[in-house]
Amino acid sequence: MTGEEAAEKMSWSGSKLSRIERGQVASNSDDIRDLLELYGVNEPGLRQTLVMLARESRRRGWWHVYGDVLPERFEVYLGLEPEANALHFYQSVVVPGLVQTERYARALLQAHPMEVDAREIERRVELRIRRQELLFQENPPKTWVVLDEAVLHRPIGGPEVMAEQLQHLMKISTEQHITVQVLPFGAGAHSGLNGSFDILEFPEADVYAPRLVHLENLTNSLYIEKAKEVQNYILAFEYLRATALLPEQSRELIAEAEQRIRTREAGG
Repeated sequence: MTGEEAAEKMSWSGSKLSRIERGQVASNSDDIRDLLELYGVNEPGLRQTLVMLARESRRRGWWHVYGDVLPERFEVYLGLEPEANALHFYQSVVVPGLVQTERYARALLQAHPMEVDAREIERRVELRIRRQELLFQENPPKTWVVLDEAVLHRPIGGPEVMAEQLQHLMKISTEQHITVQVLPFGAGAHSGLNGSFDILEFPEADVYAPRLVHLENLTNSLYIEKAKEVQNYILAFEYLRATALLPEQSRELIAEAEQRIRTREAGG
């Protein structure tokens, strides 16, 4: 099919199709769906990805004002997160960014192995805190956080900063739509030993895969969409929250860790 033939079948000008193909204009998701039908693209994963990219290309989110400090790899995630109706986090090392305090976030950013100037750190902290508005908007996503107990004992930023962070975890865990659980050391071997991961669930299966797994390392982000692979992470998370302490027990353990830190700080 030539470009002219495709444009005619779409009732478009040849110029419009050409500009879309060359990335000179943003295309809407309806146009992309129609093109996928025309071209006979039936593979669900590819369809979802292309429609998602079309939607993102037309939307300039609030985070674009932080383009000077925002890693390109994380921009995709920030576009996906607000579309999710459920967020599941398993963290074995640090508190997830969506529930960090300002000082805790700053301490983490200052520990980055690459030297970052103070202004950029402050801009990144601002970005991280503003992102948290998602949790307190109308109809916020159902958020479930499972933390390895080691996270409670790693004094990021020093005793005072860490105690403040633990107090914040206890506070937000009382919100109806936020669940925080701690996986105790006594659990032994468990399904999260291969590392931290996030699971995003979406209500619009025609635009996104129903669930998406996000993995992050020092230099890159990985998105897993294949249903079989995603299912492995879903099962892992189910095992983790089944093995973890109940929410009330978790708050008690977090409170004990906070008190221990404050006592140690006071020299007691």
